[in-house]
Amino acid sequence: MNFDAAFANAPMPGISPGVYDAADFKAVSALMHAEAGIVLPEGKSMLVYSRLAPLVRASNSDTFSDFLKGLQSDGVARKKVIDALTTNHTFFFRENHHFEHFAARVRPAMVAGLNNGLPVRIWSAGCSSGEETWSLTMTLLGKDRAEARRIVDGNIRILASDLAAHAVNAAQAGVYPVEDVKDVPDDLRRNWMKQEGDTVSIGPEPRSIARFRELNLLGDWPMKLKFDVIFCRNVMIYFDMPTKERLVARFAEALRPGGYLYIGHSERVTGSAVE
Repeated sequence: MNFDAAFANAPMPGISPGVYDAADFKAVSALMHAEAGIVLPEGKSMLVYSRLAPLVRASNSDTFSDFLKGLQSDGVARKKVIDALTTNHTFFFRENHHFEHFAARVRPAMVAGLNNGLPVRIWSAGCSSGEETWSLTMTLLGKDRAEARRIVDGNIRILASDLAAHAVNAAQAGVYPVEDVKDVPDDLRRNWMKQEGDTVSIGPEPRSIARFRELNLLGDWPMKLKFDVIFCRNVMIYFDMPTKERLVARFAEALRPGGYLYIGHSERVTGSAVE
């Protein structure tokens, strides 16, 4: 089925028939690539239609085209479009071998540095709804609460950033259904989480060292100190190769010598940063 046939006979309630065509999808794709580096293949046309239709209705625009034209002068509406089309799929201890590596190979030197008064900075770039950030934070704090207290009292900050405001808000809230924390190791869950009814919330110690910010990875990075560790996993799968290579080069610049960049298992590091 071609693009026009897929949508011409299936208008969303409150939007006139024939309101969405290939030109509209192309305009949305161009916007997402320019603003967020995200590539939207044509197979995502139904997703774009379904996620943006509520915004089109709310704007009182008769067609998608009218709505998209208004985005040129409306930064707030443009941000809502980007947020609506940002994928936020994640879960606790996803790709657990990364956390195992961090605990065994990276954490000991971090703890030693903190004990000697050195600063430690970690970045969860593309934190989504926070499961990665809290998995990393709990792994850093570990099983020993006395040692964790010394870590919390040190010069330690974990930055969690995401492009989408709703993702950052959910991550900072740190409240999840009980079934979502099934992959959290029992000792870490006992130490750093609190269950109330059908939900589990992140405890005060992990919260004390984490900071959440909206941040577009394609924009300016205001952080002053370099990072010991950057987690940016399953984010670059949505970018084209030039965007990936520019981002990896920037990550390399943002890391301290000997720092670690963790990427998703289906992602690859290429470009000048690996030469």
